[in-house]
Amino acid sequence: MGLADAISSAVETTTGHAGAMGAALATLAQEPGLGIEQLRVPLGRTQSATVRVVDQLVAEGYAERRRGRDQRSVAVVLTPEGAEAAARVLASREQALSGAVGALTPGERRALTATLEKVLARITTGRAHADQICRLCDLTACPEPACPVELAARDREQQVSGRSVEEVIRP
Repeated sequence: MGLADAISSAVETTTGHAGAMGAALATLAQEPGLGIEQLRVPLGRTQSATVRVVDQLVAEGYAERRRGRDQRSVAVVLTPEGAEAAARVLASREQALSGAVGALTPGERRALTATLEKVLARITTGRAHADQICRLCDLTACPEPACPVELAARDREQQVSGRSVEEVIRP
């Protein structure tokens, strides 16, 4: 079984659900109050499929819908039970990752990290893709300002607008 399969299996076992439930919990724990459209992007789901995920979160007591920024929008916020479930999801992800790299020396881990950062930056095609890649990330371990996926997404956005990251950073 590949690493992605091991992580998916661990998350599914933790939540008791296949699919996007674990990613929704992890995303909402790190970005509380997202609306359906904002949550849809990292989940890689349609609007209606995302509504079904949120319905399930609410039904299980993991989340609640609150009034959004305007009369027509809804913000999804985790309950304390949902926050605990999200922590279990991230812990199961961490355990799967630790098991996979457990045989590596500290030097090998540093080399693997550097290599994976280059690969992730290379494959990131834009903002939505970055959000999907990072949907199960632990932002405390990989904070946004240093995240290779986030930096690559910003670079892609700047390329589209005609300015490089260097030009934006050093005006």
